Amino acid sequence: MGRDARGLGGAWTKYQRHAFPSPSPDLAPYVARYWVVSWEYDEPYQQLIVPYPNVHLTFQDGRATVNGVSSGHQVKVLDGRGGVFGVAFRPGAFRPFLGAPVSTITDRSVDAAGIFPGDPPVEPDVPGVEDFLRAHLPEPDPRARYATDVVERIITGPEITRVDELARAFGTSVRALQRLFAEHVGIGPKWVIRRYRLHEVTQRLARGERIDWAVLAADLGYSDQAHFARDFRAVFGEPPTAYARRY
Repeated sequence: MGRDARGLGGAWTKYQRHAFPSPSPDLAPYVARYWVVSWEYDEPYQQLIVPYPNVHLTFQDGRATVNGVSSGHQVKVLDGRGGVFGVAFRPGAFRPFLGAPVSTITDRSVDAAGIFPGDPPVEPDVPGVEDFLRAHLPEPDPRARYATDVVERIITGPEITRVDELARAFGTSVRALQRLFAEHVGIGPKWVIRRYRLHEVTQRLARGERIDWAVLAADLGYSDQAHFARDFRAVFGEPPTAYARRY
């Protein structure tokens, strides 16, 4: 639920509540945000989860799970009453916790006990989860910080639409960036660039802007509109024109 989420319908909702607390300053180099979701449904409800390049640590029903970066959208089925407390790590910041390339857990969920030994908080809240994280803080890793800086440059640089442009901005090579992202981010720089540029598309739609799809695809570095539409559907679960109609 720490990713963009929206319902696919099929159930009457009693409630679904979301909160996104910020981390304490000492944990901010590692944690982008916390996310807390609770729900109550009278029948199963399909929730579409749209990915970002974050690793998540989730606490639910007394268990802790590490969820690697997801390369495409997912559908979670929510039923009855429940809740999840999640930690969204900053892209590039999880490698020191994992002790292995972050790409080894891409599109996977693993028991957190192998990464965060000890009992997780029984009733997770921000203070309890932060104490749990502090007990497992790794040594500072300059390469991890560098990876987070590269991803931040993608987020804040809408003019960057290709990996070679990103490489030039950091005075490195495309191959070096690909190795860095496999090790520290868990998914390639091309995917991350296009994910954030697609996010900008959804923001335009939310503002009610009219979009020339062919021009937009070219502006985002796509060779053609069809390629853009395939990427959009892989991330958001529907074609861009269908998404646009809902706005």
